[in-house]
Amino acid sequence: MNIQEYFTRISYKECHKDTDLQTLIDIFQHHIQAIPFENLSMHCGETIELDLQATYNKIVKKKRGGWCLEINHLLFWALKELGYEVCILGGRSYDPAKKAYTAQIDHMLLKVVIEGTSYLVDAGFGGAYQAWQPLVLVSGKDQPQTPGIFRFMEDNGTWYFEKVKRKHYISEQNVPPTDTPELGNIRKIYTFTLEPLHVNDFQELNGYLQVCPDNILQKKSICSLQTTEGVYALVGWTFTEMKYRYKEDMDLVQITTLTDEEVEKTLKDKFNIVLENKLIP
Repeated sequence: MNIQEYFTRISYKECHKDTDLQTLIDIFQHHIQAIPFENLSMHCGETIELDLQATYNKIVKKKRGGWCLEINHLLFWALKELGYEVCILGGRSYDPAKKAYTAQIDHMLLKVVIEGTSYLVDAGFGGAYQAWQPLVLVSGKDQPQTPGIFRFMEDNGTWYFEKVKRKHYISEQNVPPTDTPELGNIRKIYTFTLEPLHVNDFQELNGYLQVCPDNILQKKSICSLQTTEGVYALVGWTFTEMKYRYKEDMDLVQITTLTDEEVEKTLKDKFNIVLENKLIP
């Protein structure tokens, strides 16, 4: 495993001598715009191994993406290699359908400390709830970014991560809006504590998510990638292109339904992914 090869994979060409915030931001943004959040392996009959060498080979050498356990594990390795003070944390995702957080940890995220300030670094949430920059770990403060306003709320050692939603302008008016206004404009994302974890703490979760039929990753084939203007998302046969801040407080959403052949072409053209095995969307 070679840090220079990782930098080539994410098209990062800058000097990286300093383990400062600006370098972290640059690497993070290159990472999320090059490596898709995707669970295609489980819809191609492939097993996902939670092993750093396997993850490196898949994402760096084969130019694939991965889910949070793979993407953030690779980022953890890269930041560690560069000399950052970084640790792994565990999160519990919010399920809007159940209006509750999951009972068990189901998400990996990172904490990076630079000159005494802690930052939440998470390259593995994907879609429209993916932050574009590291977030200062402080409670109750709005942190505006291009995708929207993010904030943390802390209560007795438990941290809650949320985003202020923007309205969606959908170019095809017959498509129902993805966020219904009556739900309010705050989207809960996940909750976490600052207890450091090891990657092995996620081995059971990694196996479980690949066999449990009830989770969203089993029900839907997902691939999303951050762009310079917004985000691409392919869920099943539905390709969505979102452009942030198309108008004031409004994102432009374009939705296309694809054929099987177009799914393969879209993966190559938009996500730079060529699969070895047949995808069943």
